[in-house]
Amino acid sequence: MIRWLNFLFPPRVDELALDAISADDFLSLVAPRLVPETRPGTVALLPFSETAVRSAIHEAKYRGNERAFRFLGSVLADYLRDFDDENYGFRPSVIIVPIPLGRERRRERGFNQIEEVACFALRGFDKTERFFTLEPDLLIRTRETISQVSLPREKREENMHGAFRATRRADSAHTYIVIDDVLTTGATLQVAVDALASAGATHIIPLALAH
Repeated sequence: MIRWLNFLFPPRVDELALDAISADDFLSLVAPRLVPETRPGTVALLPFSETAVRSAIHEAKYRGNERAFRFLGSVLADYLRDFDDENYGFRPSVIIVPIPLGRERRRERGFNQIEEVACFALRGFDKTERFFTLEPDLLIRTRETISQVSLPREKREENMHGAFRATRRADSAHTYIVIDDVLTTGATLQVAVDALASAGATHIIPLALAH
């Protein structure tokens, strides 16, 4: 039956690549590094050059693939647990802020892939670890922007200028982790960081799932 379904509805290339790797093998691809494209530097968790990573990003972003959400969520959860060990002592709370989609794009997709990944990441935390708070509505897009993928490097910053605004004041006592799926030039994350800083956040960590 499955073979017939695959014949009638062939799996996507990215879907096949994701099905071919185990959760443990995907986690083994994690290679965190600090990327200087933003101020402060962005923590990038996975190498986009890896086929499985690209497939997970594409399947999460364009297909809402639950396996992709789960794999990427496990990577984010591991980072947050390490962050817990190192940083809980001096920050009362950590606010997770996904890069927001514009209304039209959100309506087209029906979801924000970064928000979904963050939700999967936080599901695995027990009550003693829950000083993390997901606030997907803290930042909003002030206007629709052209997809960054379609723009040359030198136009990306111009495209994103002033694209985000905070919906309320940020608490300077908290840490804010603003998350995007892929970092290229850093233009999107930088504008988000600037918007949070303008709202009063003083400790902001930009994070990309892949670079």
